[in-house]
Amino acid sequence: MYYVYVLRSEVDNNFYVGYSSNLENRLIQHEKGLVNSTKNRRPLELVYYEGCLNQQDATHREKYLKTSWGKRYIKSRLKNYLTG
Repeated sequence: MYYVYVLRSEVDNNFYVGYSSNLENRLIQHEKGLVNSTKNRRPLELVYYEGCLNQQDATHREKYLKTSWGKRYIKSRLKNYLTG
């Protein structure tokens, strides 16, 4: 199983989208600052994730969520979270 996930930076409130076959381990790496793209944006909060059956589907979904349409999708899914 592969997971596509969205983290929100508590520093700048921006989202980071990624994928991993081991979500728990990947979140630990983000928390410890071992991921270059998020190490200066910590602390981070997991706000969304999806499961995919294979890596190709996960990478395709990750790329989509990084597009303007994908960002709109995430914002609509997190509407109550973002306004609450």
